[in-house]
Parts: sequence; structure tokens; C-alpha cells
Amino acid sequence: MMPSNTKNPSDSGWQFDNSYARLPHAFYVRLNPVTVRTPKLVVFNAGLAKFLGLNPDALKDDEGAALFSGNRIPEGADPIAQAYAGHQFGSFTMLGDGRAILLGEQLTPDGERFDIQFKGSGRTPFSRNGDGRAALGPMLREYIISEALFALGIPTTRSLAVVTTGEPVFRETVLQGAILTRTAASHIRVGTFEYAAARDKPDDLRALADYTIQRHFPDLTAEENPYLALLGDVMDRQASLVARWMLVGFIHGVMNTDNTTLCGETIDYGPCAFMDAYDPNTVFSSIDHNGRYAYGRQPQIVQWNLARFAEALLPLIHDDPQEAVSMAKETLSNFPDTFRDSWLSGMQSKLGLSNQEADDAVLVEDLLDCMYRHKADFTNTFRDLASGESTQTPLFRAQDFKQWFERWKARIKRQPDSWKTARRLMNTHNPAVIPRNHRVEEALAAAVQRADYTVMEKLLEVLSQPFQNLPEGADYHLPPPPSAKPYRTFCGT
Repeated sequence: MMPSNTKNPSDSGWQFDNSYARLPHAFYVRLNPVTVRTPKLVVFNAGLAKFLGLNPDALKDDEGAALFSGNRIPEGADPIAQAYAGHQFGSFTMLGDGRAILLGEQLTPDGERFDIQFKGSGRTPFSRNGDGRAALGPMLREYIISEALFALGIPTTRSLAVVTTGEPVFRETVLQGAILTRTAASHIRVGTFEYAAARDKPDDLRALADYTIQRHFPDLTAEENPYLALLGDVMDRQASLVARWMLVGFIHGVMNTDNTTLCGETIDYGPCAFMDAYDPNTVFSSIDHNGRYAYGRQPQIVQWNLARFAEALLPLIHDDPQEAVSMAKETLSNFPDTFRDSWLSGMQSKLGLSNQEADDAVLVEDLLDCMYRHKADFTNTFRDLASGESTQTPLFRAQDFKQWFERWKARIKRQPDSWKTARRLMNTHNPAVIPRNHRVEEALAAAVQRADYTVMEKLLEVLSQPFQNLPEGADYHLPPPPSAKPYRTFCGT
């Protein structure tokens, strides 16, 4: 059975312009998704659909199931599987969309461009030994966490829909098959450039770089060396992104170069999770045995990934290889300060500091050290500070914290803004709720085991307003109950 290319209802709102498919053919393979037996639309993001210029009413029920499963291809789409490479846990591999299909690029009413991609849509030429499919639990997990990051104001891919396929997926056990539809500013990765460089086709590498500049960094066309400037701008975006992750206790879990986007969005929500008790060595991923992608190592890893990007760009940066290396190193040498500035600025806001003092970094680091010693909850500690009063938590009763607390209050008094203004700043930078790991698992279990999506819907509703103390969200700020087993996440492949 081949998917039909019959025209969608005229009011569905699709406006495709597939610029990536006009790159050299080495960067993709044209093919349709593999059809599925009995698709059912189980989650649909109507708000995102409206933002994209789509008509939610025309994409519900059977119509949405057929489209978001790949059984029906909308008019104007040009489905492709993208080719790329990547360093996975430090080892280089030629990769590609082994279970994903880029349907096309939707133009929004405001003229913005977003990739529409299926995840779990069947085998492709890049699948290697995989089946190209995905299980329901991991696809729902990506939906929940990506929408949570969006609500927190962190650049991210987003989730438009999840359909069940009516077909089993065989992993360690038999699981329900599902397909996620996600949107992204683009899926151009550091690994895409590594792929182009590894093929040693200078014209293709230049075409990719020029396309990336035109799509995401058009102002760079006026630069004397646009490719060096591209490295600098990507570095700035990644430094800001990782700082934002860390300000809310987010741990990506699989920061391979194929999961480092040039547009600066968070992508791939396999083994990710949010930290409860503060510990810079926190690792949740079941496959990260050596803590390569631990919470506190994320800045170091993204700098390493950017170095791989720089290596791919060297032939474009300068004709003299040694000069190219020198120029790239000089640009990347700015990363530590760029990241530190972004992180410290965010931490100052979390502490209600609207101006700067020389000892602010020490004040922040002393707080984190104190939180680490007392196993204090990362999210709740900052939220509690906004009350301006001591609480009954073990941290607030500790003598070393009391001394820090008095230093912090004295620092607040030295700034020109009132405490009311400082508190408002804190409450807009410290979420009251995050997707607590046990709450996410609770929602996934209800959906996967009982086909009950109400638990997930309630969680998403609370997470959509993370900085508000909503009455219905009162229980969602609580950390998980004590457990003898450490929490573990999985890639979901």
C-alpha cells in the first residue's frame, strides 16, 4: 500500500515551501513514510496548529490520524529523509534519519518557516538495523517535555501531534507503535556539517553553509567572513541555550553533535529529565555510564560539539588550513565567557538582583554549594527564596544557609529597586512547577497502560503556566517521594 497524495481539504491551511529539498541531493533521500495499519490521533496541539496557520478543525479525528501517520501526504509536501553524521558519546558515525521523515516546511501567516517532521514513520535508507518505528511512551514523553520547555521560554522543537499506529513495536518487550509530529525552525545540525565535511565535497559544504546563513542568519551575508561569523553566532546561541537549561535544572542526557542544532533549539528528548535535589553530577540516562552528559558538564560538552562544527567549517573560513584553525580557535575561545555571562545574568535574575556587583558570582556559587551539601531541591529553593522569609525546609534551618541568607538580604538592600520589584523578578525567572520525573512517568503510565490521556492533559495544563501558583498545580511542585532506586531514563529508540 502506497500513501496517497490526494489533496487535503482546502481549509486545512498547509503552505509548504521546501527549500531544504533544493540543496544537493547528497543531503537527503526522497521517500514517503511507510503506511500504518490503523492510525488513531491521541494527542493534538491545537494551539501550535493555529500558530502554524493550520485549521485544527480540519485536522482532527480520522483526517488528522491519516495525515499525522503518513498515510496521507498533504498537497505541497515533499517528504525526505535527511542525511547527517555525528559524534555519539565522542565517537564519529555516519547517520541520517533512520526513523524520521521531513514532510516539508510550513510557512506561517507571519512568514516564518518551520519544519514538519514525522518521528517513527518507518524504515529509510539510513535505518541500518533499525525498524524505523517508535513506541508510544517515548513519543508522549517528547511531547510533554518539549512543550514544558516552550512554556519556560527555552528555545525548543515543539510537538504537534501523536498518533498510535495500531502496530506493535518490538524492543525488550512488545510496545505500542506511535508517530510523533514535531516542528522545528530547522533540523540542520552540527552533524549535518560533519557529514558534508566527511564527504570531502567542497561545493556541497559551501552550499549547506550558504543555505544555513540565508535561512537562520541572513545578516551575516554582509560580513567580511560570513563562515567565521556563522561559527560565532552558533556559539552564542548554544551558550545561551545551555545556560537556560541549567537555570531550570534541565539535563539533556544525549548531547551528541547530531543533537546540536544550528538554530539554537533543544532537540531530541530521549533520556532527558529535570533535576530534583541539586547535584552537578546528576545523570539520569541509562546509557551514560561515565557521566559524559551530566548536568554540570553540559557547558563543556557543547563547547566540544562546537569545536567539531568549527573543524567542518575550516575549508570555508580560510584557504590556509593553519590560518583557518587559528581563526576558529580565537572565536571559540570566547565560549567560556559567553556562557558564563548568560548563566550569571540568569542566576542574578533568579535571586532578584537587577544590578551587578563584583561578588555576585561568589554569592551564587556559595548558594549552590550549600544546596549541594544539604541535598536541597533546585526548583523549590529558588521559589522559596522569593518569599523573602525562612521556611521549615532542612536547608533554611541549616546554619551555613542562614549566614548566606543574611548576605543575600543585605545584597538585595544595596540595589536601588524595592523588594517588591526584586520579588517580581524572581517569580518570573523561577518556575513554580517543572515536569517532575515522577509526574511525567505517572502520565505516561496512564496513557500507555490504560489509554487514559487525562493525566497527561492535566499535567500539560499545569506546565503551560510554569511561573504561576495555580490552585490546581499545588501538588505538582512537590519532589518525588524517597526511593531506594535512582531515577533512570532511556533513549526510547
